Amino acid sequence: MSDEDKNKIKELEEKLTEMENNWKRALADYRNFQKRTEEEKVAFIEFANETLIRKILPVLDNLEVLNKHIEDTGLKMITKNLAQVLEDEGVAEIEVVSKDFDPSVMDAVEMTEGEENKVIEILNKGYFLKDKLLRPARVKVGSGQKKEDK
Repeated sequence: MSDEDKNKIKELEEKLTEMENNWKRALADYRNFQKRTEEEKVAFIEFANETLIRKILPVLDNLEVLNKHIEDTGLKMITKNLAQVLEDEGVAEIEVVSKDFDPSVMDAVEMTEGEENKVIEILNKGYFLKDKLLRPARVKVGSGQKKEDK
């Protein structure tokens, strides 16, 4: 085999290696694109759900208030079903009663008599959507002062 043939073979092998590397890069780019597109799709769906859930939460609040004033089995079932649908979508209530006040998930609306920095009463429930704060709980917080005896 002549030197010219050897050089030609070497040149073709280098081109083949270069084309193979380009193909591998293109394949990796495509897979990254697929993964990113899927993540964006999931994020979009979650955002769409979040918007709808934010609109539904006041309805649930109203039903729960109504349940306190009206004894109706049908109303209780509807409220429970709506709460279950929201839970199935990843909505979780923030547990706050008797907990220390946490400004990252609670809004203090009023300071009242009671143990200092403890949540005394919930005015509006707070919720997470998966790991994201959807709505902070609106609460009354203890001021550390006790009720004076009369």
